[in-house]
Amino acid sequence: MNDLRHHVLSLLSPSLHQGDGPLAQIVRNDQWYCVFQPLGDLRSGGIFAHEALIRGPTGTALHRPDALLDLARREHVLTDFELLCAFTALHQWTRTDSPGRLFVNISADALVQDVSRGANLLLQTLHALSLLPRMVVFEITEHERVSDMAALRNAGDELRRAGIRLALDDFGDGRSSLRLWAEVKPAYVKIDKYFIAGIAAQPENLQMLRAIKEIAEVFSCQLVAEGIESAEDLHAVRDMDITYGQGWLLGRPAEQPRANLEPAALEVLHSRRVAVLPQLQQSIRPGILRGLQMTRAPTAAPSATNDEVAEIFMQHSELHALCLAQDSRPVALINRHDFLNRYATLYFREVYGRKPCTMLANHAPRIVEMDCDINQLIGILTSQDQRYLSDGFIVTDNGRYVGLGTGDQLVRAVTESRIEAARHANPLTFLPGNIPISLHIARLLESGCRFVACYADLNHFKPFNDHYGYWRGDEMIRLAARLITAHCDAQRDFVGHVGGDDFLVLFQSDDWQRRARNIVEAFAGEARALYDATARQAGGIHAEDRHGVQRFFPLVTLSLGLAPIPPGVFRHAEEVANLAARAKHEAKRTPGGIAVLYGAAAAEPACAGPAAAPPQAAALAC
Repeated sequence: MNDLRHHVLSLLSPSLHQGDGPLAQIVRNDQWYCVFQPLGDLRSGGIFAHEALIRGPTGTALHRPDALLDLARREHVLTDFELLCAFTALHQWTRTDSPGRLFVNISADALVQDVSRGANLLLQTLHALSLLPRMVVFEITEHERVSDMAALRNAGDELRRAGIRLALDDFGDGRSSLRLWAEVKPAYVKIDKYFIAGIAAQPENLQMLRAIKEIAEVFSCQLVAEGIESAEDLHAVRDMDITYGQGWLLGRPAEQPRANLEPAALEVLHSRRVAVLPQLQQSIRPGILRGLQMTRAPTAAPSATNDEVAEIFMQHSELHALCLAQDSRPVALINRHDFLNRYATLYFREVYGRKPCTMLANHAPRIVEMDCDINQLIGILTSQDQRYLSDGFIVTDNGRYVGLGTGDQLVRAVTESRIEAARHANPLTFLPGNIPISLHIARLLESGCRFVACYADLNHFKPFNDHYGYWRGDEMIRLAARLITAHCDAQRDFVGHVGGDDFLVLFQSDDWQRRARNIVEAFAGEARALYDATARQAGGIHAEDRHGVQRFFPLVTLSLGLAPIPPGVFRHAEEVANLAARAKHEAKRTPGGIAVLYGAAAAEPACAGPAAAPPQAAALAC
């Protein structure tokens, strides 16, 4: 093996091992070595590979790899030092006699230099050490130093032909680029730890991870999540179906490769519990006017006469207004009704018929870009200037005239957009709406884990809302949302707002019965504060029922219908939601306000048919 080491050093800069600098002394005295950190297979729980990490003299400032690389850079032997590091990693790996793949760090410039100068040190080393090329992955680091993309592409092609695979390190750290991904065509891409650390509580990073995952599917490569240090982050990454992971939770770097991942990581990976992924507040995206049924109306020049405008209105009876445009850019708007009323007055045509039409135009019309956001449209609806109701508005695309819209169309566009946003997140409580609820139920069903679907509903809420007004009604709903959330485990239990005073909780906590009792009791105590003193003393209010009859209504309480969902019973989220709704109806007839729906129908597969026995409801003692 010494002969191989001497051969490698002979191909590198003499100053790297013969000079007087501190780096040469470290190399000559073998004061450096490699440690190995596992990459876990997040699907099987096994070890997929190890990454070799270089270390300098123990107990010195040069122990960390970044210090060694900085020293090599100052001594102008950086690329040769990187190649020597790669050789050391491969050499030490063979001495461990460990199975699996090895990830070896190397910069793009060092990789290009080795291939372009014809020495092929890396391939020579693999051959001399009898390492299978397909079991080695060269992990490209320091992306900002890619000075010759074409040379890197050629080097990558040559290594792939030899059976070696490539990986990109720290994707998303600001140095990497999609172009590099496309040029290198890596088999693996490591996601920078910035996006992974704390991902269980950061919806923005979760969305970014989803986007990177979609890109990986386009390029047909596998992802490795770096920096996994907590069980909840591992849970979230696993449930995002990221194939591989790396971090201290799975295993710290050590001189000897590991046979198994850390027990704490295995506990997460073997658990059937589904992570409650953080929800990104759904915003209404720009461009909502692109689906609007606008009028593709003609325009007139500002110099057009009143007679010419009248002729246009006569030819186009459907036009509510006419845009005056100069070089495709709107400058004014003429309201049809107002114009024709003036035009029909005595002597108007004779006096003003050949005058410019701008005399009857609105020179400050509402102009809306097709890519505007919802706040701009809401600003129009709530502004003091309500001329859009009669004049409508002008739609532009990048400042150029596209067509006209009416006030009714504007109101419809805003309403539909708000409804769509509410399906993702309720605007009153900011809890996940119907779409995230259905997606989470689907994930629970697919995982095969046991969970409890809980439908929560307020009793006697409508009379309270009618009596005290919508503002206090909203306070009551927000109180329910706050207390339900407070008594759930944010990492295990999913809380969604179906709409109005209806909520759906998906419990994975083992103590779901205790939590349900606490929710009902806490709500009964705090809801009293939203009544006036007279109502609190009387225990309720007098209000009209649904038939308009005055009667007494007790204080608002909360009913919880719970349906334990065993594995393999249901296929669709709607079946689970329907069963929870049936449990809620039972709970509203139960004095304690809580009912659990058990029975054969909840335990038999959906294909069992009508012969299945009806579920049995059991009151949960408070």
